[in-house]
Amino acid sequence: MAQNDIPIVEYTPLSDIPTILQDVRATFKSGLTKSLSYRKEQLKGLHNMIAENEDLFREASFLDLRKPPQELFLGETGIIKHECVEAIKNLDRWASPEKVKVSLINKFDDIHIRKDPVGVVLIIGTWNYPVNLLLIPAIGAIAAGNTVILKPSEVSPHVAKLVTELLPKYLDQRSYRIVNGAVPHTSALLDLKFDHIFYTGSGNVGKIIMAAAAKQLTPVTLELGGKSPAFVAKDGNINTIARRLAIGKFFNSGQTCIAPDYVIVERGVENELVKEMKKTLLEFYGAAPQTSPSYGRIVSKGHFHRLVQGLKNTQGEVVIGGDSQEDDLFIAPTLVLNVKPDDSLMQDEIFGPILPIMVVDSMEDGVDYVNSKDQPLALYIFSGNKKLVNHILDNTRSGSAVVNETMVQFTITTLPFGGTGPSGIGSYHGKKSFDTFSHERSTVIKSLGMERFNTVRYPPYSEKKIGWLDWLLYSKVKYAPNAANPGASKANL
Repeated sequence: MAQNDIPIVEYTPLSDIPTILQDVRATFKSGLTKSLSYRKEQLKGLHNMIAENEDLFREASFLDLRKPPQELFLGETGIIKHECVEAIKNLDRWASPEKVKVSLINKFDDIHIRKDPVGVVLIIGTWNYPVNLLLIPAIGAIAAGNTVILKPSEVSPHVAKLVTELLPKYLDQRSYRIVNGAVPHTSALLDLKFDHIFYTGSGNVGKIIMAAAAKQLTPVTLELGGKSPAFVAKDGNINTIARRLAIGKFFNSGQTCIAPDYVIVERGVENELVKEMKKTLLEFYGAAPQTSPSYGRIVSKGHFHRLVQGLKNTQGEVVIGGDSQEDDLFIAPTLVLNVKPDDSLMQDEIFGPILPIMVVDSMEDGVDYVNSKDQPLALYIFSGNKKLVNHILDNTRSGSAVVNETMVQFTITTLPFGGTGPSGIGSYHGKKSFDTFSHERSTVIKSLGMERFNTVRYPPYSEKKIGWLDWLLYSKVKYAPNAANPGASKANL
């Protein structure tokens, strides 16, 4: 297992960072990335970088996270290839000027929204999905015509090293560069002026990113996290629920920003849920999960100790798992029953293979609890009762919501992915990624002819001209008397 103090990937000299930015900004100003054919070629290169090096990505991900090949494909390489293909297929349509409805006075003019690139983009990746969370945003930035600096996570150094070696072979280095390093390198980047910053990671670091960006008035997209709840109602099929909860929670050893962070279960089915989870985990990982090739590892000793400490401090009952081994960075799939709101496991995002279960007398109690906390990145509901499902959806807030499944929203690229409030700012995936890195430039192209119609805008002003402008420019509402209240009027739109 790779540790952060092993110099696996060579860090970029700090003195080189301003020059790298100057180079890619000069490329952007040259107009090279404006061409749609150029963008498509770069997207093909990114696709081929993944497709032609699957074995190398498997090896690097295994060294960093002991990530099983199927989890790498489902959570990272497969979706990257898919997004590249979709961007190439749809780029002409996405980049086309968008016509808008106009008032009568502008009917004969060319009025539209241009889709312009924002400029130079900084993308700061993270370690839990080190390929996906670095390159999926890059797809949108490339498709939109920007130049890009990518900062891989130093916590997953084997993947960072591999991407650093491969990227120059597949993408134009005039437009797309990598900066490797730790906190000083990120700080050095944030001291510079970018046109957009995209960051995935913790809320605490997100605040630092946003504060630095504010000094430059740079827009940001922040993909953060939070404690994503899973509601389990009495009416659900507990066997199916157990399987879908387990795959969502223990995929990537729980190190997923949209993993169910805790379960809110209606009293009366908690024991059945635990029973079915035991069966499911035995089926998924066997009697000894540490030997299972389908189960990963914690990324570092720091994260390992944080998780173990949280488990030691819990007042709940460990009903499944609980064992760990530091040398192997292994923590077993763990369930903790009857946790209370003030429990150590209910304070911060767990980000590991520990699933607390809070038992409530009603789903309304669960809704009240969720609403007492920050808005999560995801929210899950397991129930066949449409009325209950809609009640929970109508009375909670979250970045995304999924009913009777977990984590699938991340793989549906036609859905925008992002948080709300403390769980994030902005969204991406598919066309939304293109939009995130584009400036919608309002454009009006008028003729120098037909000047006679413009005289109503010019001095000297008069009431008659106001009447003409009202007719030419604005939509109308007709008002009819309100029989129940003669003093009021009823609008007919």
